[in-house]
Amino acid sequence: MKSKQFSVLFLFLCFTVFGQQKISVEQIYNGTFRTQGMDKLQSLKNTNQYTVLNFDRSSKAMQIDLYDFASLKKTATLINTKDHAGMPMIDSYTIDASEKMILIAANTKQIFRHSFTADYYLYNTGTKDLTKLFDFQVQEPTFSPDGKKIAYARENNLFVYDLATKTTNQITADGKKNSIINGITDWVYEEEFAFVRAFDWSKDSKKLAYIRFDESQVPEFSMSMFHKDLYPTIETFKYPKAGEKNSLVSLHIFDAVSKATKEINLGSYNDFYIARLQWTDDANVLSAQVLNRHQNNLDLLFIDGTTGASKVVLNEKDKAYVDVTDNLTFLKDNSFIWTSEAGGFNHIYLYDKNGKLRNQVTKGDWEVTSYYGFDEKTNTIFYQSTENGSINRAIYRIALNGKSKQALSTKTGTNSATFSPNFEYYINTFSSAAQPTTYTLNEAKAGKQLKVIENNAALATKLKDFNLAEKEFFVLKTEKGNELNAWIIKPKDFDASKKYPVFMFQYSGPGSQQVANGWNGSNDYWFMMLAQQGYIVACVDGRGTGFKGADFKKVTQLQLGKYEVEDQIDAAKVIGNYSFVDKSRIGIFGWSYGGFMASNCLLKGNDVFKMAIAVAPVTNWRFYDSIYTERYMQTPQENASGYDDNSPINHVDKLKGKFLLIHGSGDDNVHVQNSMQMMQALIQANKQFDSEIYPDNNHGIYGGNTRIQLYNKMTNFIKENL
Repeated sequence: MKSKQFSVLFLFLCFTVFGQQKISVEQIYNGTFRTQGMDKLQSLKNTNQYTVLNFDRSSKAMQIDLYDFASLKKTATLINTKDHAGMPMIDSYTIDASEKMILIAANTKQIFRHSFTADYYLYNTGTKDLTKLFDFQVQEPTFSPDGKKIAYARENNLFVYDLATKTTNQITADGKKNSIINGITDWVYEEEFAFVRAFDWSKDSKKLAYIRFDESQVPEFSMSMFHKDLYPTIETFKYPKAGEKNSLVSLHIFDAVSKATKEINLGSYNDFYIARLQWTDDANVLSAQVLNRHQNNLDLLFIDGTTGASKVVLNEKDKAYVDVTDNLTFLKDNSFIWTSEAGGFNHIYLYDKNGKLRNQVTKGDWEVTSYYGFDEKTNTIFYQSTENGSINRAIYRIALNGKSKQALSTKTGTNSATFSPNFEYYINTFSSAAQPTTYTLNEAKAGKQLKVIENNAALATKLKDFNLAEKEFFVLKTEKGNELNAWIIKPKDFDASKKYPVFMFQYSGPGSQQVANGWNGSNDYWFMMLAQQGYIVACVDGRGTGFKGADFKKVTQLQLGKYEVEDQIDAAKVIGNYSFVDKSRIGIFGWSYGGFMASNCLLKGNDVFKMAIAVAPVTNWRFYDSIYTERYMQTPQENASGYDDNSPINHVDKLKGKFLLIHGSGDDNVHVQNSMQMMQALIQANKQFDSEIYPDNNHGIYGGNTRIQLYNKMTNFIKENL
């Protein structure tokens, strides 16, 4: 008996000691920890159904499948690529208003972060006919509301294709690379205002409004692309750096009936941005959000589609900047729903068609983070917010008059929703730091869960073998009294009597958030891998980050990198005083804005941080683009000290610790110029450092084995220097 008990105990100990798996960088990036999801989920408008893009690995075919919201049962396969000889894989798709025609994108070629060209196929779900629309690639093809035409862009010009006659009408002819763009945003609009399609159909399909960009006076930026050729090629594009000339923008309306184009007179504005363009529910009224260059004054314009006359229906001013909203929703009488942080926190407002405030729908010291829609039958708005904590997201419903608010989600973490067209049901996507992403069907009246669609149980089971450390969320209070959201990951075999090195991660950019109660990303697995190797990993969202109100977010105005760096240094001091931390072994890491921060922290906090890794960092705000930088800093001509005092390139003489500087040579966003000039400054200051350049890689630094090599390099640097 004793022998048998000993054998069982021995086996148990063997499993405990030897059975727990260690995470590797290779596993993080080969899909080992990939969650199952609902790819390209789209809710239909006319029927109580949704579509999902599925991939059959056995047949290597893709299907756009149709499901019923109420039962979750698949009711049809709209298209299967295996049924169409020679059809390529589906990258994305859009469905017309009648829900009978599908526009399918394939062979996508990326341009910048959001923009791409692709081959497009038109599929008729009734006749099952599949037609390749053009023998060339195009951008942003968009159905007219009546489904009879498709507007698209090609080589900086706009076109309208008639589905019945199969003829094309060219709307503009002056498009020219690095000079004139019609209907597609320029580089800086795409990156910083986050939209590409700068044209929109009127509700009656008779007019097409578009923005024209004259970037002929914008300075050019060139990058060498090395590839495997004998001679490198040069990529040249227009990139307005802070304080330099922007594109001259103009607004135009094309009449699809008369074929005439009218330019809208915006002569009262000078050096301005058209940040959003959208037709209202009145087929003859166009809306546009116009910002001044400082971005602290926003006008919502209503423009008469016939006369071109415009009027300001809503104006917002801010001592720092005004955020553009994507939540502008027009009701049948052309009254509109609008989100704004004018009151200090982002909330929902209702205005009449003349811009007069009817009522503020949501109120409180919390933020509306997503607007999901308005149910006209019940006069109900559905939204996501931070009402149960700034690191969490919950789903709510509320009457248009601001009454009868009800929480629909029950679990604490990150909830998001895709509603059925009749607002009777929604698919809830939930995750937390402890729960992999789960998809459930819920009814929208009270949020009752009806059925689990996918809970990633297989992943959860797999992860048990790794016995991963957990994120501990807390509020860190600095000596200055600033209360900051934070998390910490300790080794699973944590011993409070020992002293551990600490590796800090942050991004810290305006309005951002890294301390969030959601499921793991690839970085999280890397941090847990480091914890398995004896490191404590911590993350702190300092002042300037988001979802805690405008005052907290905008305190960094005109001084990017001042208060954020103070907070990371102060946080490191607090963590360093924990009894189980070796305060002489604290490192910091960040990418992009986070790389800017990591560099500054090592330099300005050289008595606190032992090492830093900066990936694709801004090292001098004078090198970065106009829209982003000036939103927070104004221009270098107006705020020279704000630019220079907190740019790490000006503090290289303070370097004491170990520094690893990483950049992609093909980064169109944060140019490798930042790291090259930082290297030169370090060299001339006679400072030793480590660096790595990734040839032709953009801001994301990925492709093939690139991420595996990169993260192994960073892991080794940490082991050697922390």
